[in-house]
Amino acid sequence: MIAHKQVETLLVQSGNRTDDQKTGAVSAPVYFSTAYRHPGLGDSTGYDYARETNPTRDVLQNTLSKLENGVQAFALSSGMAAIQLAFSKFKTGDKIIISDDLYGGSFRYFDDLHNNYAIDFITWDGQDFRYLAGATADPAVKAVWLETPSNPTMKVIDIHKTAAIAHQYQTEVFVDNTFYTPIIQRPLDEGADVVVHSATKYLGGHNDILGGAVVCKSTENAELYEKNLTTTGAVLDPFSCWLLIRSLKTLPLRIEKHEKNAQAIVTSLQENPLVTQVLYPGHGGMISFYVRDENLVDAFLRHLQIVSFAESLGGVESLVTVPATQTHADLSEEQRQTKHITKNLLRLSVGIESSDDLVHDIQQALQAAATTLTTNKEGV
Repeated sequence: MIAHKQVETLLVQSGNRTDDQKTGAVSAPVYFSTAYRHPGLGDSTGYDYARETNPTRDVLQNTLSKLENGVQAFALSSGMAAIQLAFSKFKTGDKIIISDDLYGGSFRYFDDLHNNYAIDFITWDGQDFRYLAGATADPAVKAVWLETPSNPTMKVIDIHKTAAIAHQYQTEVFVDNTFYTPIIQRPLDEGADVVVHSATKYLGGHNDILGGAVVCKSTENAELYEKNLTTTGAVLDPFSCWLLIRSLKTLPLRIEKHEKNAQAIVTSLQENPLVTQVLYPGHGGMISFYVRDENLVDAFLRHLQIVSFAESLGGVESLVTVPATQTHADLSEEQRQTKHITKNLLRLSVGIESSDDLVHDIQQALQAAATTLTTNKEGV
């Protein structure tokens, strides 16, 4: 992990001293204005129109840029808007290498780009670097897109090694860092060129903000994305920016608790005979696990008393998702089977509740599900 003292100070102080000339506010003000008065002809305060710049969004973007160690960050209206901005530099005929396990919405968007804009996608398992070297040798390949850890099978990919190979062929590396956040890994420091976040998840952390972020290592990409974002306009609104600034102040503390709770739950799940496999990347608060029988799933979800059955992740409340019928439902059955996204796979976003309470809730729900299944079989 990054040294917490530096990150904690950066995030807690975010917004402080940005309003010194006016009020000295410790908490940065929210600027709702869409228009800004000009002193005179050809004279500007630096703010002209809210789609282009906003003081509250500037505070957030400066914080995100420093957090990921980039040259510039962009705050967008959703995680998918962030992915769309990242891909706005590509054109018809380009090829993109993608890791084979990604958020289902990413696959859906990539299918759209392929079908309607003739951008081709090459699937890579994230482990065979000899294959990666051969694929990136094609001049049409412009980028490698990956998640690490991946969603939902928690596959870990070596960013540094990926970047070292890709850069030999002037191929850029894009990393979705939603699951780990900059508290656990900084992809730009490991060689990536662009980092993307669904800020709805851990950065926001309270299941109450919809947002996305793109952070660039190079000024060339930053200038292009700034132009494209001004044109398309999918910027994050001022109040959501303020909420996200506030949420980031506790990010290191939350990640520490998410991870501690997750590790306790992993140990508990590994000891339960109803669980056949636990997928945990070693850090963070995301766990996936397979139950013995897919018929256990519905009863398990219905018996949970603390963990909520809901389609998101990264918040303070623990949530469980069934990827096959929720996040990855748009994939074909064959695609899901190939990626091991079966109906008995559950994805758990571990919150910051008491670890003892979470372990007890999951264990009692599994046992209740097993009892229900046995009763139903005996009644048949």
